[in-house]
Amino acid sequence: MTQPYSWKRNLIVLWIGVFFCSTAYSVSIPFIPLFLHNDLGVNSHLEMWSGFAFGITFLASALIAPYWGSLADKYGRKPMLIRSGFSLAALYFITFFIHDPYVFLVLRVFQGLLAGYVPAAIALVATNTPEEKSGYALGIMATSGATGGIMGPLIGGTVSHYIGNRESFVFSGCIVLVAALIATFFATEHKFNRSGVRSSVLDDLKHASHNKAFLTLLGMSGLAMFSVMILEPLLTVYVLQLGTNEHDASLQSGIVFSAVGIATLIAAPQWGKFGSRIGFSKVLFIGLLGGGIGNCLQFFVGHIAEFGILRFVYGLFFAGVTPAINAMIVKSTETSFRGRAFSLNQSATQFATMLGPVIGGVLGGIIPIKWVFIINGIMLMIAAILVKRQHMEEKMAASKAAAEQS
Repeated sequence: MTQPYSWKRNLIVLWIGVFFCSTAYSVSIPFIPLFLHNDLGVNSHLEMWSGFAFGITFLASALIAPYWGSLADKYGRKPMLIRSGFSLAALYFITFFIHDPYVFLVLRVFQGLLAGYVPAAIALVATNTPEEKSGYALGIMATSGATGGIMGPLIGGTVSHYIGNRESFVFSGCIVLVAALIATFFATEHKFNRSGVRSSVLDDLKHASHNKAFLTLLGMSGLAMFSVMILEPLLTVYVLQLGTNEHDASLQSGIVFSAVGIATLIAAPQWGKFGSRIGFSKVLFIGLLGGGIGNCLQFFVGHIAEFGILRFVYGLFFAGVTPAINAMIVKSTETSFRGRAFSLNQSATQFATMLGPVIGGVLGGIIPIKWVFIINGIMLMIAAILVKRQHMEEKMAASKAAAEQS
C-alpha cells in the first residue's frame, strides 16, 4: 500500500527534477544559431543548419519514445529517469568539446534518442498518486515545465552573454545532472513488478489502436502542441508588425512569450483540481474552446500591450489542456500500460513540435500572420466541439475496463 505522504513527496521531488530538466533545455537550445555561427563556423545556410539542429532531435525522440515506454513498464519509470538524466548530462558536457557542425548534429540525434525524463516523471507521478488526487498532481506537474521554460532563456541569455555559448552547454549539463541525482536519490516507485514479459513496440501500437479513447487523446495532445508551435516562428515578427522597434523587439517578444508561461503557472493546478470535480473532458473542452477564441481575438490587436494581455488570458484557458489530457490518459489506460501510454503521448507531441514551426513558417510566408491566428483558433474550436460530442468520460471508462479484461 502506498504510504499516504509518499505521493506528495514524489510530486515535489519530480516537480523539481522536471523543472531542472526543462530549464537546462531552454538555457542552451534557443541559442543554437549563435553557437553554430560563432563557435562552429557555420557562415552560410545558417537557417537550414539551425532548423536541422532543432528538428532532428524531436524526430529522433518521437521515433524512440515507444521503446523507452516499453522498458519503463517492464523495469520501472525510475530507471528511465536515471538513464535519461545522466545520458543527457553527458551529452551536454560533450557538446562543449566539439568543433564540427556535423558532429553537433550527431549529438543532437543522440539527445533525442536518449531523452525521456519528462514523460517518465509524469508516468511515475500518475501511477503512484491516488486516483482522486491525480488531476491535482498532474496539474502541478504541468507548471514545472512552464516554469523551466520561463527561467531557462533568462538564465541562458545571461550565461551566453557573460560566459559564452559553448559554456552554456556545460551549464545545462550541470543542471540536468542535478535532475538525474534528484531522481536517483529521492524519487520512489512502490512495489513495481518486473517479472512480466516486455512487449514489443509493434504490440504496444496494436494495443493502443484498440483503445479509441486513448487514440483520441493522442490526437488532442499532438494538436495542442502543434497549436503552440505553429506560432513559434511568427510571434517575434508579429510583435514587430504591431509597431515595436527592432531595438526593443527581443525584450517585448520575451514578455509576450513569458505571459503564457506565467498564466500556466497560475491556472494549471486550479484546472487540475477543477477537473477532479466536474470531469476532465469538460476541462479539456473549456481549455480548447478558450484557446481557440483567444487565438481568434489576437487577430484584432493593434498594440503590443493588447497582444500581451490577450496572450496571458489565452494562457489561463489553454493551461487546462495538458493536465486534462494527462489525467484522461490515466483514466483510459491500465496501470501496466502507463509508461508506454505517456511515451506514445511524447511521440505525438514531439512530431507536433517538429511540424508546427515548419508549417507556421510556410503559412507566415504565404498569408498575413494575423490570419494564422484565425486558422489556429478555428482548429482548436473544432477540436473542442469534437471532444464535446464524443462523450469522452464514458469512452475512457469503457476503454480502461476492456484493456484490464484483455
